Amino acid sequence: MTILDSRLSTPEEDFRRNQEAYAIVIADLHARRRRACEGGPPKARAKHVARNKLLPRDRVEALLDPGSPFLEVAQLAGEDLYEGVPPGASIITGIGLISGRPCMIIANDATVKGGTYYGMTCKKHVRAQAIAWEHRLPCITLVDSGGAFLPDQKNIFPDYGQFGTIFNNQVRMSADRIPQIAVIMGPCTAGGAYIPALCDQVVIVRGQGFMYLGGPELTFAATGEKVDAESLGGAQMHCSVSGVTDHIAEDDRHALAIAREIVRDLGEQPVARRRRAESVAPRSDPREIYGIISRDPKIPTSTREILARFVDDSRFHEFKPLYGDTLLTGFARIHGHEVGILANQGVLFAESAMKATHFIELCCQRDIPLVFMSDVTGFMVGRAAEQGGIAKAGAKMITAMASANVPKYTIMIGASYGAGYLAMCGRAFNPTAMFAWPTGRSAIMGPEQAALVLSLVRRQILKSEGKEWTPEEEEAFKAPIRKEYEDFQRAYNFSSNLWVDGILDPLETRDTMGLMLDLAARVPAKPTNFGVFRI
Repeated sequence: MTILDSRLSTPEEDFRRNQEAYAIVIADLHARRRRACEGGPPKARAKHVARNKLLPRDRVEALLDPGSPFLEVAQLAGEDLYEGVPPGASIITGIGLISGRPCMIIANDATVKGGTYYGMTCKKHVRAQAIAWEHRLPCITLVDSGGAFLPDQKNIFPDYGQFGTIFNNQVRMSADRIPQIAVIMGPCTAGGAYIPALCDQVVIVRGQGFMYLGGPELTFAATGEKVDAESLGGAQMHCSVSGVTDHIAEDDRHALAIAREIVRDLGEQPVARRRRAESVAPRSDPREIYGIISRDPKIPTSTREILARFVDDSRFHEFKPLYGDTLLTGFARIHGHEVGILANQGVLFAESAMKATHFIELCCQRDIPLVFMSDVTGFMVGRAAEQGGIAKAGAKMITAMASANVPKYTIMIGASYGAGYLAMCGRAFNPTAMFAWPTGRSAIMGPEQAALVLSLVRRQILKSEGKEWTPEEEEAFKAPIRKEYEDFQRAYNFSSNLWVDGILDPLETRDTMGLMLDLAARVPAKPTNFGVFRI
């Protein structure tokens, strides 16, 4: 493999100004994360602790092995979507080690609106299940929820991907021999009671965990029967009478200790089927990425310089380096795991798309995971491009990418517009995981292009009506369109809507990918059958 030689000069003024600009970006990212980690308001957190409960993130920490990494999924989902709901949508999801075994942890945060489920809460829970299913990870659900947030019914109840899908996934995952374990640490009412009821094993905390289809108030309203919460759905009743739960715990820590024992007894872990080489740090300093990323979106960032600070030993065996050079393709290792990388270095031409098609086929033949590093304004347009078959070449690239059944990971490191976003394994093509850097951005097209296109359409309408359009009127028309697209394209909008699985600091990306690739290496291979390639 070729060593990626860096041509970067760190003392240069442009590098320093990029670094300073990105420091502000990273500070903003960590501020948002701190807000998510706080959970609900101080009063709600104090009330939670006063009931002798661990705070939700303390529960997760107590469940994990000491020193275990915790890759949080969709930490900023729901940010600014609901009044009074901090980032995270009242639920914590992520991957960590329990008794030495990678598990997906799903924990309700009762300090946020009682842990109730909004539409985004459902979507985040379902996404966590999908990642667990893909990697055959046991699901450990820490239940402490008031159930559905009733005013958001249309986003919770009727459709696929909402609350009912959680149940469907639990059943099918269990049938697929993926363990489902619940720890009832608070109320689980109505439909929410089925989450633990559908699990393989259930732990419940005495005097704190309650599980019933209808609580005392609803039972009285429906039947006239007066009954207390303990005899209706408490730990003693469920463990000794109904048999719905399996283990009684005396408090949160006891319950989590029992859950750890259950995970310990799940049997043999799957072994890696891919050979992992020794992990070697990049030769170039990864911290220099902050100075490489252009502070001006109109000035391109050198993806090659980023790769030199991302892959093992800065080694990159480039495929077709002289052909379609606006797309870098090649083989590398990340923390010892072999990958095939596709990284944009400009607009996609027909040659770039053809090269991508060929490279993806090779990776599928060799069972090598694909990493798409997206920074692209789209495919080339114009008469020459169309006559050269850009649509046909792009269709081949999309066919190869969509058909590929090797693990696929997408990282939006910069712009990701239009068909370029889709061809670089956008969310619509269900990548194994998809992340963005804080300066990542995506939309059908850039804000300026959208404003121009729509203004040209408007100009034609006015012309057909015999009307004139002054420059001032045209600018007044364009301004709100620009703002709409600028707001939409932000990485934080994508994370809030769970169109990406998380926002990563560039310096976290290598370790995150190392963890994801380690999980993927333990999953059976899937054969790839390609769709028809138009000749």
